[in-house]
Amino acid sequence: MDDWRSYDDVAETYERVHAPRFAEPASDLVSLAGVSAGARVLDVGTGTGIAAEAAASAGAWAIGIDRSPGMVAVGRRARPSLRLVSADAIDLPFPTGVFDAILSNFVLAQFTKAETALHDIVRVLRPGGLLAVSVWADRLDDLQRAWTDLALQVVPKDLLTDAMKRAQPGRERFADKVHLQATLARAGLERIRVQSHRYRFTYGLDEYVDGLGAFSTGRFVRGMVGEAGWVSFLDRAKTVFRDRFADPLGDSRDALLAVGRKPAN
Repeated sequence: MDDWRSYDDVAETYERVHAPRFAEPASDLVSLAGVSAGARVLDVGTGTGIAAEAAASAGAWAIGIDRSPGMVAVGRRARPSLRLVSADAIDLPFPTGVFDAILSNFVLAQFTKAETALHDIVRVLRPGGLLAVSVWADRLDDLQRAWTDLALQVVPKDLLTDAMKRAQPGRERFADKVHLQATLARAGLERIRVQSHRYRFTYGLDEYVDGLGAFSTGRFVRGMVGEAGWVSFLDRAKTVFRDRFADPLGDSRDALLAVGRKPAN
């Protein structure tokens, strides 16, 4: 990988493993944002188009943007009817006030400058329009501890900790309801509501481990050990998980879903 933080090289795995599971929270975001037929909806950090697809299924005119060309390419193949483009949330290529609703599904914590990104996101939202975001709010469980322990066998702890902070600088801050609400308020939104959700997923064990490789810890380890080392690492991880966990594997994750309204003129 040229840049381990990029999703380009893991887009196929993301689509195969995570896209089906992220459909439920995406649908919840669409409901929270009150998306209806004819609405103009932007999905920021669309990945392979999951939330954009949920909005389109509700009858909206939807477009998804993502900074990863690889994710966009996979999304276009998987969902050819969707409008997906490569763009950065910090500098959105849209006029002011054109969208009725904006969605961002598990992306906010990844922004290096979340307040700057939110400023431009709110800019392209029409007065009275709604922004709905989701963020992870779970703590380390046995599955995540097992994965982290494996990573620490090949990467020094200080390097891994620093890498995770760079990959998700807002992870801890936005997992707190008060901080999430305050950040959205500072972005100029009002009538903000924050809800707690728990999502339950089922995976084949090997599929689950493959999917971990698409997240930040996996991408960093892959970048550190190289492709041959990564294949060996995944094989070892699957052996450890088979010894410790059932197959199929059940996982539950807590999330916060928040919605706020742009003040009317």
